[in-house]
Amino acid sequence: MLKGFKDFLLRGNVMDLAIGIVVGGAFTAVVTGMVDGILNPLIAAIFGQPDISSVGHFTVNGAHFSLGLVLNALLNFLIISAALYFLIMVPINTLIDLGKKKLEPETEEEMMAQDIALLTEIRDLLKSRDAASDATVSQADEEATPVEELEHSGE
Repeated sequence: MLKGFKDFLLRGNVMDLAIGIVVGGAFTAVVTGMVDGILNPLIAAIFGQPDISSVGHFTVNGAHFSLGLVLNALLNFLIISAALYFLIMVPINTLIDLGKKKLEPETEEEMMAQDIALLTEIRDLLKSRDAASDATVSQADEEATPVEELEHSGE
């Protein structure tokens, strides 16, 4: 029973998930620093407030609505997504593509060129073998001519 649990924990998907959670937690500090150090001052310069959560705030019959909270959450989501994509996914995909190029077989044109060269070599070898064979047969014919004449004359 413990062996099954150990196998489950050490399976690739669980380990990948655990690593993803740890990296995500560490990346949160980077995003928080970027939001607090760059985005909020930029928003404060535009709207006069450090975040946009109070923008579009209104009350109807005692119910408080805040479009700014939704916009702030959406903006944070977009910033986090863009940061993850450009800082993590683009470099990883570039490295993967470089690795695939090294491991990819030759292009179809290169393979065709090699095939053509190999077929040409085979053709030339067959021609030279046939030429040598024809020369041997010609010599055999010249040497066999008197014998054939004797055979034919006896008929």
